[in-house]
Amino acid sequence: MSAQHRRVFIALMLGMFVASISQTIVGPALPQIVADLGGMDHYSWVATAAMLVSAVVVPIVGKLSDLYGRKSFYLGGLAVFMLGSIISGLSTEFWVLVAGRAVQGAGMGTLMPLSQTIIGDIIPPRARGKYQGFMGAVFGVTSIAGPIAGGLITDHIGWRWLFFATLPIGLVAMVFIGRFMHLPFQRREAKIDVAGIITLTIALVTILLATSWGGTTYPWASTQILSLYVVGLAFVIAFVLVERRASEPLLPLRLFRSSVFSWSNVAALGTAMVMFGSIIYIPVFAQGVLGVNATESGLILMPMMLGMILMGIVTGLLVTRTGRYRRFMITGVLFMMVGIWWLSRLGVQTSPYELFGAMTVFGVGLGMAMQQYTLVVQNVVAQRDMGVATATTQFSRNIGSTVGIAVYGSIMTGGLTAAISSHLPASMRDALSAKAGSLDIGAVLDPSAAQSLPPVVADAVRAGLADQLQNSFMLGLPILALVLIATVMIKHVPLRESVQTAEEIEKEYLDTMASTSASDGGQVERGQAG
Repeated sequence: MSAQHRRVFIALMLGMFVASISQTIVGPALPQIVADLGGMDHYSWVATAAMLVSAVVVPIVGKLSDLYGRKSFYLGGLAVFMLGSIISGLSTEFWVLVAGRAVQGAGMGTLMPLSQTIIGDIIPPRARGKYQGFMGAVFGVTSIAGPIAGGLITDHIGWRWLFFATLPIGLVAMVFIGRFMHLPFQRREAKIDVAGIITLTIALVTILLATSWGGTTYPWASTQILSLYVVGLAFVIAFVLVERRASEPLLPLRLFRSSVFSWSNVAALGTAMVMFGSIIYIPVFAQGVLGVNATESGLILMPMMLGMILMGIVTGLLVTRTGRYRRFMITGVLFMMVGIWWLSRLGVQTSPYELFGAMTVFGVGLGMAMQQYTLVVQNVVAQRDMGVATATTQFSRNIGSTVGIAVYGSIMTGGLTAAISSHLPASMRDALSAKAGSLDIGAVLDPSAAQSLPPVVADAVRAGLADQLQNSFMLGLPILALVLIATVMIKHVPLRESVQTAEEIEKEYLDTMASTSASDGGQVERGQAG
């Protein structure tokens, strides 16, 4: 890698860092934010707004960057993200904060896929593994550092500085990209697929809202949730029909003719479901069952993230050295299955060391497999489709994370009352069933609330929560079995030594030869005329 490309890579890591940490740094401050601005009834919208907008923007920006170039969109993404940070930091009303988070989401949806895409533009697949390992490490670092930094900044400076703290990093990334990133690019004049953008946006918003609200805000079988899913499905069908007729489709359906592309996206979606479901609900297990406090429950994810970071870097280096990737991906999925099986066996008698062990095994598997799905997709698509192909993989992860968190949460809460009652003495079940039914997750996880309960009830709450979380984690096994099948189905395609496919190199050579021949022919004609 040249010195210029190294500077670009550093800037990309900084951009990925500010986008990733914004997803985790706000969590510890939410109680204080709601206390200052109000909005307790709409608490989740601080996260939901950014998630929704990011999911919509990812495929759109991926396609437009293929048509009009990466640099302007990346710089625009940084600018939009920083604008959202300023709006959020200066907000004096709750819904202004939500609007700021939505603007941040637009920046996040630009920065995260384009960081991976630009790596694909400047580094050949054969050498790309180690760099994608470093990019994956950025996500792991922010997952650890975000909650810790969020708590410290909120306690000592104030929650508004959570949004201002990333501004200097974003400015440095903007300067580096503006000065050092000069990618060869030929602008393609094409009609923007407006109908595809509209239909996909409506489909995504309705389906993701239904998935996020189902089982929490509204029952899964409620009119609101079912209506949203019906509308979403209708617009998915409309989107497919539009894409089949578009001259320059937002998401070219021809990409799915590649089994490598299709199976990689299936695997990425399933991996994200299990990964984010675990990230959200392992701390719930630590607080509600093991009895640790909120700070400790955030730190308890560290073994998993360290395993992911270290093995992500090591696996990237090995892929670059050997040119082999399937063996690492398959082994990684098997490690994940062992880790999830171990998590599903944990209960009220579990020691923190057993939890650490399960998380470490799972994290090792994530590090070996997660980043390789992007690598294999980029290895089989043409340069002209690099943006939309990479964005589709990121989009699959976004959908997987949303669905995984929602489904894990529904399983945990759905039978929680019955699980708690089952651990109460028979003489107390009827008398305390109403009280057990009123125990929401916040009360279960609140140490002071747990201390106020009679010991027999507190023990029943812990045991019932452990039972339900075992069921949630157990769901990861069939999902990972599908991920394993999808990963096995990804055929090995040798990693290219150049950023272009063989067909693109051949076409460029033929175009050059044709241009040279035409130029030579013109000179001969002028010579004969003279």
